Amino acid sequence: MPASEIRPGQIVELTIDNVAHGGRFVGRHEGRVVFVPDTMPGETVRAQVVDVKKSFATAVALEVVSAGADRVPHVWPEAAIDRPPLERAGGAEFGHIALPRQRELKQRVIEDALQRTGGMQRTVPVQAAPGDDERGGLGWRTRVRLHVDDRGRQGPFAPRSHEVVPVTSLPLATEGIRLSAQLDQRVPGATAVDYVETSDGEVDVIAMEGEPGRGRTDTIVETVGGRAFQLDRAGFWQVHRQAPAVLTDAVRRAIDVDAIDPAGWSLDLYGGVGLFAATIAEALGERTRLTSVEADEVATDHASENLAEWIGASAETGRVDRWLRELASRASGQERERLSRGLVVLDPPRAGAGRDVIELLAGLEPAQIVYVACDPVALARDAKLLAEAGWQVDALEAFDLFPMTHHVEAVASFRR
Repeated sequence: MPASEIRPGQIVELTIDNVAHGGRFVGRHEGRVVFVPDTMPGETVRAQVVDVKKSFATAVALEVVSAGADRVPHVWPEAAIDRPPLERAGGAEFGHIALPRQRELKQRVIEDALQRTGGMQRTVPVQAAPGDDERGGLGWRTRVRLHVDDRGRQGPFAPRSHEVVPVTSLPLATEGIRLSAQLDQRVPGATAVDYVETSDGEVDVIAMEGEPGRGRTDTIVETVGGRAFQLDRAGFWQVHRQAPAVLTDAVRRAIDVDAIDPAGWSLDLYGGVGLFAATIAEALGERTRLTSVEADEVATDHASENLAEWIGASAETGRVDRWLRELASRASGQERERLSRGLVVLDPPRAGAGRDVIELLAGLEPAQIVYVACDPVALARDAKLLAEAGWQVDALEAFDLFPMTHHVEAVASFRR
């Protein structure tokens, strides 16, 4: 059959030869690229085509014909390939791959993104978080959201769908959440249930009606390196038990304290509740002058409290692109001079910072930029924009803070 005649619903046999961004793997049928999850390089699988585009198709794996050397029994039985695709739990798409091999694949994705999108060659080993190898990559997730179907049953969505998959286990969750989650309990009237374990071991169960909102709920406290951070119980916080410490340590290593003037003007963009702003202040000292910028007003309120011990620190509510545009239009010569002696740390959402933010940021000419990335392609795209503006990557570290999934975090330092 010619490549152009591949069609949705067709069953094909694919030999997988590479990994792609987003937790999918690459096979070819009659010369056409086919993206398929639940497999790995070196395997042959039977798969069903679900969508066909001009230059590629997507499929779901149905059966392993020839298993790869690093295939293991899936850590989450409800996500295993022997279940129908719409009955597989989403959220552990690498759970059938041996843990060291997972990190090799994530490294390949990062390096490929940097080369293809960013135009740079770089070797980027993916580092494990403390304790993950000992636990086999399990028991790390301190935040779990389960959706609720029209029968009141709890479960994650199936991958790339809104079909709720009821589950009896949560192997990626912390022990506290696993003990607290009554997965067989029906929750009629709720649309989702959040399980949240704080750093002191307390577990909250939050049943929600309607779409999860951004309004203030109860305040909780998370502790990182002996420092307390207030935040909304339903607000954003890194989900891996070690992620806040791992990332703040990486940001601290990336900051060149000899190149930054504490009395300049440093910025923490997409600052949340001030985790990285506090890292900046601790690295630069009590004379630090810095502003944290965050679009979520509730998070900004908490950031103000969390940064209160530094007289020169402030937190402002605003969309980062608009805030930077206003700053660029009104900044005096003295303010620009202070910015040129300061540091910028940014932790954008998965889509990345984007052209507008990068161009505005480069126009401020800070002494150093430290970029915390949760998506390798977005990082590579923004790194290319920075390169076009005269910046280059000075250092780059990557971390496996989402074992059993395709996600990977990175911290990059840029210099002019």
